[in-house]
Amino acid sequence: MKEKRRGMLLVVSGPSGTGKGTLCERLLRSDPTIKFGISSTTRKAREGEIDGVHYRFIDDAQFDAMLSEDAFLEHATVHGHRYGTPRMQVEQAIEQGDNILLDIDPQGALNVMDKMPETVSIFILPPSYAALRERLHTRNTDDPEEILKRLSNAYGEVRLLKHYQYALVNDQLDQAFSRLSAIILAEKQRTTRYFPEIYDE
Repeated sequence: MKEKRRGMLLVVSGPSGTGKGTLCERLLRSDPTIKFGISSTTRKAREGEIDGVHYRFIDDAQFDAMLSEDAFLEHATVHGHRYGTPRMQVEQAIEQGDNILLDIDPQGALNVMDKMPETVSIFILPPSYAALRERLHTRNTDDPEEILKRLSNAYGEVRLLKHYQYALVNDQLDQAFSRLSAIILAEKQRTTRYFPEIYDE
């Protein structure tokens, strides 16, 4: 048997604090066929984040230059910061058979889904808003004002759930990751991106 595969674009979104970043990191560690699509952002790096690994940290002038060149697959302003996914790196990787993972906000995800209809889209939900509030406080990465902004935005983001193919509640990490892995496994077998050829022997 001969196998040929076209790459898959996987978009994972959800409100801040749902654990989508943790799920994505675990997926990248467990599946070598999936590569992280690095977005550009004008926000400052958080502690532990590395330029060119987690994001490409650029200033507003650089962002404007990329916009003028139509270099983004999507771009959005979220929580007062600008984010964009470079178009060329994603399209080239998929044609080469790579699976690309984008961990992006719902605004950007909707733009990607509009431009690339074959995108596999997954929305990560918390078990409750109370749990979301607790997670945002305990992770200690944002000040109280930022936490309030993210909680407020979460209500609007959840209303966009209907635009996604899959909904995944992150109540227990292991269970949520198992469901995420099952989605990826099934999507890899779609005949739009998996082309096995069998022969008489």
